[in-house]
Amino acid sequence: MKFVLRRLGFYLMAAWASITLAFLIPRLMPGDPASAMFARFKGQLKPEAMDALRQAFGFSDAPLHQQYLSYLGHVLRGDLGVSISHFPASVNTVIGGALFWTLLLAGVSVVLSFGVGTALGVISAWKRDGKLDRFAPPALIFLGAFPYFWLAMLALFLLGFELGWFPLGHAYADHLTPSFSWGFIGSVLKHAILPALTIVVATLGGWMLSMRNTMISVLGEDYISLAQAKGLHSRRVMWTYAARNALLPNVTGFGMALGFVLSGSLLTEIIFSYPGQGYLLIQAVRSLDYPLIQGLFLTITLAVLGANWLVDIAYAWLDPRT
Repeated sequence: MKFVLRRLGFYLMAAWASITLAFLIPRLMPGDPASAMFARFKGQLKPEAMDALRQAFGFSDAPLHQQYLSYLGHVLRGDLGVSISHFPASVNTVIGGALFWTLLLAGVSVVLSFGVGTALGVISAWKRDGKLDRFAPPALIFLGAFPYFWLAMLALFLLGFELGWFPLGHAYADHLTPSFSWGFIGSVLKHAILPALTIVVATLGGWMLSMRNTMISVLGEDYISLAQAKGLHSRRVMWTYAARNALLPNVTGFGMALGFVLSGSLLTEIIFSYPGQGYLLIQAVRSLDYPLIQGLFLTITLAVLGANWLVDIAYAWLDPRT
């Protein structure tokens, strides 16, 4: 418990530093969001509207420390301001809409890739020199050697454009309205299969090889030989004794991958025009939407810190010596 609380204190400090950086960076850049929005309307807004826009985006002539305290108050209340490119929608609303699609696509893909890759690594090491161990690692290394965006574009061209098995982009059919109907859910799944498949194929080899190598090292430990000498069932020795101890490096990697789910699917969402966080970040950068960039930066940072804290809890559970 002391370890988990100590790590929680560290992550709270890191979160405070991230929030402070998110406040300072836009103010160190030339111009401000209100000026960018004023310029975009090309004279359609009156000069008097500039002050109102600056107030709406949290920029004022008040001393910096007062702006900082005001900013902290807004962040603690969950108020991230108003988006420029989606004006007058709030940043919370815009990010919330994209967050669902990112979690659905990248979250499910990473969990699936981690689970399948880890299980394949355990079985491959346990049945060393078997068929799975001889064919799966070279095949997955071969697939993993291709640049991810090239693999995604190849799958999109062959399976989507040439064969027409999957849609070419977006999260659901254009003529459908989001609802809990079977038609809409089926359309969402059909649109998600191809981008999710490319993520799983591109990352599966890493999980498998990492788990296989650690598992082989663990299988040489004395307590494994002792468990086998006591006549314990082979499945119990494989999963409870060997896999549990070999899992620790993969759990660390899983925490990082889970944290970067919100931003790591950037290329996937661009290639497949999937309306998630990564696609939204590109749009925000192109339109100089500082509040939205700031909100996405905070969301991604806090997700990484939160995922790593959860990994620390899992680590303490898997290895009580921590």
